[in-house]
Formats: sequence, C-alpha cells, structure tokens
Amino acid sequence: MYIYDKNRIPFFSIVLCTFNRGYILEKAIRSVINQIEKDWELIVVDDGSSDDTFDICKKFINSHNNIRYLYQNNTGVAFARNAGIFASAGLYVTFLDSDDEYKPDHLSIRKHILLQNPQVDFLYGGIEIIGDEYVPDRMDPQVRIHLDNCYVGGTFCIKRDVLLELGGFLSMGYGEDADLAERALESDLFLASIDYPTYIYNRTLPDSICNKFNL
Repeated sequence: MYIYDKNRIPFFSIVLCTFNRGYILEKAIRSVINQIEKDWELIVVDDGSSDDTFDICKKFINSHNNIRYLYQNNTGVAFARNAGIFASAGLYVTFLDSDDEYKPDHLSIRKHILLQNPQVDFLYGGIEIIGDEYVPDRMDPQVRIHLDNCYVGGTFCIKRDVLLELGGFLSMGYGEDADLAERALESDLFLASIDYPTYIYNRTLPDSICNKFNL
C-alpha cells in the first residue's frame, strides 16, 4: 500500500479549479485517486462556488492527506489556477478541469516521459474528446479549429520553477492556455507534445468556457 509522506516533495502537483460544479466534481477527483502513479498532491481551488462543492471535497480531504482545498472569491480560471500554482509543492505542476477526467495511466505515462527526458520543461497533449471536437479560434471566433491544433491547458505538465518564471496564466477570458504556451515558446523553453490520449476532455457541458464562447 502506498503511504503518502506530507513532508516529501511530490512529483506532481495537480491543480483542479472549479466553480459550482458539485454535480460533476467527484468524478474528476476520483480519477486522480485512481491513478496508477501515486506520487502526487491534489489542490482543489474553489473559485467562489455557492453549491455543495466544499462538502464534496471535505470527504476526500478527510480520507486523503495529499488532497487540499482552497477557497477564493470568484475571479476566473486564470487567477484560480495561479492560486493553485502558488500553493503547490511538486516538481511539476499539472492541471485537471472539473468537468474532465484522467485515465488511470495518465500520470504514470507522463512521469515516465519526463524522467526519460529531463530537458523537457513543458509537456502537453494527449486528449480523448467527448463531444464537439471544434472550438472557436481565439484570434477569430468566427473560425472554428480542431482541438488537435489547440493547446489544452488540462494536459499541461510544467516544471514548477519554470511556470513561476513565466508568471502563470494571464486572465484573458478565453485563450489563456494558448497564451501561456506561446510565452513558453518565446522564452526558448523546451516544449514537447505527446499523443497518448489519457486526458478525457468533456465538451458536452453548456457551462464550459469554450461552449459559452461559442454563443
């Protein structure tokens, strides 16, 4: 049985931001708990929810000492992710949106790649899409592009010190993920993409950012 040492620096810090997603949040959290790879901490950032989000998180916090809960007034996903980044302690910071899931081997595959390729600062990619595979182009919302041509922030796995040097996410309303990746490229960091579709990206909910931007 894996025993978590709270004084040890975890390999992964997973930042899960949520806002009034109590009805689906448990599925996302359980997908982390069910990971083959166990060297992680999970930081749930509650961006001002008024539903039962805290009650759902509480039962996991009580049974898992590597799961933490942060509450803040509603400021949007960029600031929520940054709060999680600052609170993190892992070597690498990665993300999970509250309506998405990890497949059981999501973290283990990424850890293997990162250990075999320590020069990689920023790893991304590897999604299984549920629902619409096209999203509005952030530069021209009238144009729809396939998600294969997008940076999906939930798949990002970035060295923590590098992420802090980049200044985290900028609040833009839409396209924060692409903006961060572009700033990383401009900084001459080593970015790498992977094709293993272990991040389940749910495009079916009407309150997802991309769907709202579609309206």
